[in-house]
Amino acid sequence: MKAMILAAGKGTRVQPITHEIPKPMIPVINQPVMELIISHLKTHGFSDFIVNVSHLAQHIEDYFKDGSRLGVNMAYSWEGHFDGDEWVGQAMGSAGGMRLIQDRTGFFDSTFAVLCGDAVIDVDFSEALAFHREKGSIATIIMKQVPRDEVSSYGVVVTDDDGRVESFQEKPAPEEAKSDVVNTGIYIFEPEIFNFIPSEGEYDIGSELFPALVEAGAPFYGVTLPFQWIDIGTTPDLWDATEMALNNEIHGFTIPGEEVSPGVYTGANVLIEEGADIKGPVYIGGSTVIRKDAVVHGPALIHSGCVIESDAEIRNSIVWHHTRISGGATLDMKIVFGPHCIDFAGNVVHLGEGGFDWLISDVRSKSVSESPLK
Repeated sequence: MKAMILAAGKGTRVQPITHEIPKPMIPVINQPVMELIISHLKTHGFSDFIVNVSHLAQHIEDYFKDGSRLGVNMAYSWEGHFDGDEWVGQAMGSAGGMRLIQDRTGFFDSTFAVLCGDAVIDVDFSEALAFHREKGSIATIIMKQVPRDEVSSYGVVVTDDDGRVESFQEKPAPEEAKSDVVNTGIYIFEPEIFNFIPSEGEYDIGSELFPALVEAGAPFYGVTLPFQWIDIGTTPDLWDATEMALNNEIHGFTIPGEEVSPGVYTGANVLIEEGADIKGPVYIGGSTVIRKDAVVHGPALIHSGCVIESDAEIRNSIVWHHTRISGGATLDMKIVFGPHCIDFAGNVVHLGEGGFDWLISDVRSKSVSESPLK
């Protein structure tokens, strides 16, 4: 079976992380979100994937290549244009990207799935497909019920008693919501859907295609299923997903590396000096050094190639690759990403501009003679 993964967006709500890596490549511990999606889809019989790419596309293509490492077939659809000697990304909207692929190659020749590349899921596609076929649907939204006080964060879907989609509400106030089931960005389509998508220009699934289907009276349904759906749409979402992974709360996810003490996992070539105070759940990436008298209390994630100096304290935080945390520095509920420090509300401080670059720096910026990894 075939699937399209939507990966062309800029991920503005996860900046500054998405200045350097596209949102589908944001890792849950050390696996990109999109890799978790593909692995799950494979267990439900999906073998052929097309990924629309634009922003920082090369990161995605270089990592997944043809998909053979994951046991699937993968190809890519570039959205953008050539300007002089530079490729410029220009996303076409989710439905516009589908149409571009179909017009070029006719890839979608049978029932297919389309889903966003930035959410960890364990949805039962077999059940969703059975519903889709039973209804004779041209398009089916896989929906999830959420607490009513959370509906203002989502697109609400209103259906009749048979599951036929009647209308939508975009992030309504709880007291105004007509439903407590929301659009998860996971869809099943028939090839006839392209009768409703223009051949040129940007076109969006949620805001344009779906209202057009309702207006035309097309067989368009929504099915509500119980499943784990961890949307990494913002930096606080990234922390929530990381914390769940460290606590073994993500279905089907296994913490990588070796468990060296209860709740403390490490990659290869990690040095934890005697006297370091490490309490799980913690993951420490390969070639990282934790000096004596350093404190790392979980949930915490330290990526590869880092140095945590003596007397540094890290609690409830994420430290990105190749970061040095100097003695005397304290991180509590922070994400350190390159030259930025991000709190769990999404507020960003540039370390240099904030005067913190002497406490938090790039390990690689030190000379070889100064490096504790020499």
